[in-house]
Parts: sequence; structure tokens; C-alpha cells
Amino acid sequence: MSQTIDAHTLAHLQTWQGKSEVFDDLITPAPLRALSATLDRDDPVPTAGTALPPLWHWLFFLPHHRQSEIGPDGHAQRGGFLPPVPLPRRMWAGGRLQWHAPMVVGDAVKRVSTIASVTHKSGRTGDLLFVLVKHEVHNAQGLCLTEEHDIVYRPAAKPTDPVVQPSPAPQHPTWQRDITPDEVMLFRFSALTFNGHRIHYDRKYVTEEEGYPGLIVHGPLIATLLTDLVRRHTDRAIRRFDFKALRPTFECADKRVMRVCGQPSADGKSVQLWAQDHQGWLTMQATAELDSSR
Repeated sequence: MSQTIDAHTLAHLQTWQGKSEVFDDLITPAPLRALSATLDRDDPVPTAGTALPPLWHWLFFLPHHRQSEIGPDGHAQRGGFLPPVPLPRRMWAGGRLQWHAPMVVGDAVKRVSTIASVTHKSGRTGDLLFVLVKHEVHNAQGLCLTEEHDIVYRPAAKPTDPVVQPSPAPQHPTWQRDITPDEVMLFRFSALTFNGHRIHYDRKYVTEEEGYPGLIVHGPLIATLLTDLVRRHTDRAIRRFDFKALRPTFECADKRVMRVCGQPSADGKSVQLWAQDHQGWLTMQATAELDSSR
């Protein structure tokens, strides 16, 4: 697989801009029960009409590629809806979400996804390719959610790559929770989101093929843990959530602990959120805007 993006390749990849796909789904209770257990929550059993917590729509609209269509990294082979980027490493880099109306168990829902942009940048370790996907989710009553999803593709790691200095996480948050993201938690989240990406469960692959020191904690799982922290401290709904992954969080054999933290604003309208690894390095930043009607 190539490690660079030339002008011809970029022009070809940019022909995917404007491409759309539509998914229909039904909000059912079983995935909610399973994610609640994975997050170690003691939630009531979801029934018809139970509201979908923030980010839990990621349990739905899952692509079901045939086994013969899976590539060597566990993802579907390159091409299809997403452009066939030749760089080997793919990560969910962040996103911006706004809720317009609740989704509840029993809703028939539709997601319309569009490739908004394909852009190239040169980073410290080589070429980077960014794909922005915009989603709109509707139920029978109308628009429920708009989401912008950032995907970054990068070259394989090399011994000569410059060391990127991490940033220390803020100290003394008002809210915090320690979590041990072990193999079982990562496997359960991969299963719930039908995510075959081997970096989350195949230690031999992630260390020998992609050059990471251990299994990688899913970015969407960390983002979900951040919104879960808000839910553990307030019953006010999240109306907007922006997040950005800054560096990977690794599960390792010594059961390292990560921490999710929150700092409510003085006016109570928002919460600054972040995640840090076992060394105290900042791994994700986020902002949650809360419903002001309560």
C-alpha cells in the first residue's frame, strides 16, 4: 500500500465528494442494554419510548459487509462509499454533533450520509488525507440529529518518524472517573458497533503490522465515555457535542487506567471534557452544550 498521495491520486479521491448513501434502521432495546452493561451502568431496562442517550445512535446504521469484502486490517476493502485512500492507517479523528429532537426505542430512523470533502495535508510523518462525512438522521417526526464525522488516513509508522510531544491534561477537574479499558471492554464495543478493525482486538496485528505498542481504545468509545460522564453528574440533555482525538489511548497487558474528566462552565450551560491516559497525557478534548430549557 502506498505511503504518499500525489496530485493524480488526490484528484481521483476527490471525485468521491458529494457521494451519498442512505441507511434505514429501527431503534431496538437490545443494543442499548448491551452498551449500558459495557459502560458499567445500572440503567432501567429500555422499553418502547426510552430515549436514546447521546452518541448511542452509533449502535445503529451499521454497515454489514460480507466476509469476502473484508480487507487485511479488518475494515471493508477500500472503495465503496468512502474513497479508496491508499494510506494504510485509518482513524476516527473527531466530530461535531447537534441534536434537534430525541430518538426513542421503537423509532424507524433514516440516516443520509454525504462525503463533504476530501483534503490532503503534509504532516510531520508524511502525507495525511482527511475525509469529512456529514450525516443527517430523521425519524417520522423529522430531523433528529446532524453530525460531522472526521476521518484521517496516515502512513505506516517508521522508526525515523519524529516524536510528537504530548500535552499534559488539565488538573483538578470537578468531575472525573477512572476506567480500565481492557480487552473485554474493547471486544464488546467492537462487537456492538460491528467494527472489525483489528487494531482494537488483535494484539499481534496492531503491534507488528501497524507499529503501535498495544490495542487501541476506540475513539468513539472514549467520546461515549465523555458523554456518559456528563450523564452521571446531571440530568440535563446534551444538545451539542464537539470532540477531537489528540493521540491514541492504548490498552496494555498491565491493565492501565485512563481517566475521563469534566469541568462545567460557571453559567452551567456547557461542560469542557477531556480524556487522559495512564501517564496523564491528553488524548481527547470535547465540549458539551447542555439544554438551557431546564
